[in-house]
Amino acid sequence: MISLTMIARVADGLPLAASIQEDEQFGRDLQPYQSQAKQLFRRLNAQSPDRCTLEAGDMNFYYIIAQGVCYLCLCEASFPKKTVFAYLEDLHSEFYGQYGKRIPTVTRPYSFIEFDTYIQKTKKSYIDSRGRRNLSSINTELQDVQRIMVANVHAVLQRGEAISVLDAQALNLANMSKKYRSDAKYLNTRSTYAKVAAVSVFFLTLIIYVRFWWL
Repeated sequence: MISLTMIARVADGLPLAASIQEDEQFGRDLQPYQSQAKQLFRRLNAQSPDRCTLEAGDMNFYYIIAQGVCYLCLCEASFPKKTVFAYLEDLHSEFYGQYGKRIPTVTRPYSFIEFDTYIQKTKKSYIDSRGRRNLSSINTELQDVQRIMVANVHAVLQRGEAISVLDAQALNLANMSKKYRSDAKYLNTRSTYAKVAAVSVFFLTLIIYVRFWWL
């Protein structure tokens, strides 16, 4: 079940639209999750991963960032990831098509709250088991969800870091590895040149020695 869907502008974290469906079956209070989502929006920036899973106990936040807008939803951790990301891609396509030109200029929170109607309709089609089967062809076209970054939402919020920091260490390691390879290649090249130069000097010295000493 998709319990919470929120859309926000990445530049300043301004909520643009939302749809909340209380979980009557488990009596789950969604207010804390909504607060966490707002905090996450404020930590996003241009360097944040464009797709991410944030674990929150038996629930997961999933989000995508596209064209300066974050589309986030909350659902059970057991819900199929491919279906969730297909759902978010669907919302992006429709939302940006309707409001793309107005997104940078609005200043009032939830300026596009009427988009809830489309969210509810779309959510129902993705939750329905038959609908999920019909969407299988779309799901296979999505990128490999196993490569999407996974983090713990509580750890992110407690550290007070931007979400971009989560993959900073991995990026630094990759850069260091690249630099190491470059430096090693450079040193190997210098070593080769030094050996060639040493051999050349040796033979040149030998030729001069033979020529002037023996002749």
